Amino acid sequence: MARAGLTAERLTRAGAELADEVGFDKVTVAALARQFGVKDASLYSHLKNSQDLRTRIALLALEEMADRVASALAGRAGKDALEGFANAYRDYAREHPGRYAAAQLRLDPDVAAASAGVRHAQMTRAILRGYDLAEPDRTHAVRLLGSVFHGYISLESGGGFDHSSPGTQETWTRVLDALDALLRNWPAPEPGAAPHDPI
Repeated sequence: MARAGLTAERLTRAGAELADEVGFDKVTVAALARQFGVKDASLYSHLKNSQDLRTRIALLALEEMADRVASALAGRAGKDALEGFANAYRDYAREHPGRYAAAQLRLDPDVAAASAGVRHAQMTRAILRGYDLAEPDRTHAVRLLGSVFHGYISLESGGGFDHSSPGTQETWTRVLDALDALLRNWPAPEPGAAPHDPI
């Protein structure tokens, strides 16, 4: 393939597609150069290095996921919003496993602050408006949801549930039922408990 037409955006999207095909951990500038049939050096006018490529893919994935979740949340509240949010993440991870893995990449603080990761946090808090939670419990709930969704998606994609019954969809539905019940009946802090973790 000719070098003409190569841009950072095009290379990022090609890298994201490659991540879905072979795994995010295998995406490098060299691997991408082979796909385009050019020498590695041809890409360095668009990309600094493989870490730059991986960061760009992560930012793309975060943006795509945020757009999908925003669409899923439109007009929803309470448990309906919780389900829309969770299903959007799970569907994205199933359709784009490499991109989903990229979205977990640890970003530099300044890069993270300017990324769509901020929208993810805002949307997670938005679904909690349907539940009677004040701080710091709202933050605890945000962390709980993220842990459950990512944990389940990771175990499922890794085949962790392949050899047992019931099916993963049935369990996923029950997990969302349980989360909704927990959020509606969030435990009160113990009397006299410190509001923050001890230093």
